[in-house]
Amino acid sequence: MRTYSAKPTEVQRAWHVIDAEGLVLGRMCTEIATLLRGKHKPSFTPSIDTGDHVIVINASKVVMTSGKAEDKIVARHSGYPGGIRVEKYSQFLARSPESAIRRTVHGMLPKGRLGRAQIKKLQVYAGAEHPHVAQQPQPVDMSHAKAR
Repeated sequence: MRTYSAKPTEVQRAWHVIDAEGLVLGRMCTEIATLLRGKHKPSFTPSIDTGDHVIVINASKVVMTSGKAEDKIVARHSGYPGGIRVEKYSQFLARSPESAIRRTVHGMLPKGRLGRAQIKKLQVYAGAEHPHVAQQPQPVDMSHAKAR
């Protein structure tokens, strides 16, 4: 039997919508990364972008478990001496929930050209409205990622 390798012209992309209300950040983001990479498809090829488009709504209502929002920090550096900026994850989620989800998913994707192409297929919205109704996105069952 020969090994199948997907070609970029053969990839069929679907649209998925995820309602993040009450979901745990890390568990939700692992499912998003799986959909973006295409690992849920039988035609998955690690070196080809075979993933689907993902829309996340209600990003402002995502939760973190066991006090992690107060314990974990987000750090960024300006490139200048003394230019580090540190912030608690709870403040980061309150200020920019879209960036928090995008940053978490980005860390779960491959580094390099492939990961940069895959993260472009992620759209995150803080509210319940999104402008992608023409693509007819399918809802994803995320009941296993709810906070307990």
